[in-house]
Amino acid sequence: MTSPSVTTTEPQAATPASVPLAFSTSAHDAGLLLLRVVLGLTMAGHGTQKLFGWFGGGGLSGTGQFFTASGYPAGNAMAVVAGLTETLGGLGLALGLLTPLAGAAVVGTMINAIAVHGAGAFFAPKGIEYELLLTVAAAAVALTGPGKYAVDRFLPVVRGHRLAHGLLAVALAVVIAGALLLVRN
Repeated sequence: MTSPSVTTTEPQAATPASVPLAFSTSAHDAGLLLLRVVLGLTMAGHGTQKLFGWFGGGGLSGTGQFFTASGYPAGNAMAVVAGLTETLGGLGLALGLLTPLAGAAVVGTMINAIAVHGAGAFFAPKGIEYELLLTVAAAAVALTGPGKYAVDRFLPVVRGHRLAHGLLAVALAVVIAGALLLVRN
């Protein structure tokens, strides 16, 4: 017979509250890889449309004319900035390279795309659903980090992704995008 003061303890499984925040599973990492690659290559494709006219894009001259017509000063310069931001930000996301900054590049570009496209409707063809989805996905990756299958894993500065890196990068994107919108007529 056991006394009421004697208790046995058995090992308990880890509860979700006791799992470290940096916990990562193969499924989680594979999902982030898939999201990063598709989002990143989509954005890089958009950037090459602007820079080189690939995939039916307008190239620098056509994109520059679009930016001028949309009220941005120095339309050709804006075409270069947008094209480089989308291409390099997209490739950075796809590779998981400087992920918070790559995600922020996409966020800032897409905030301007939403403003230019207008918020008259949500659903396509005249809505902003596509642009909003790209914006939120890029912000989510910037905040979450790239996962295990990323170049960032080999860079000491961003190896241990921190929420603060993502928050600062997204905040920077919002501020820069807002500044560009302020100079737009």
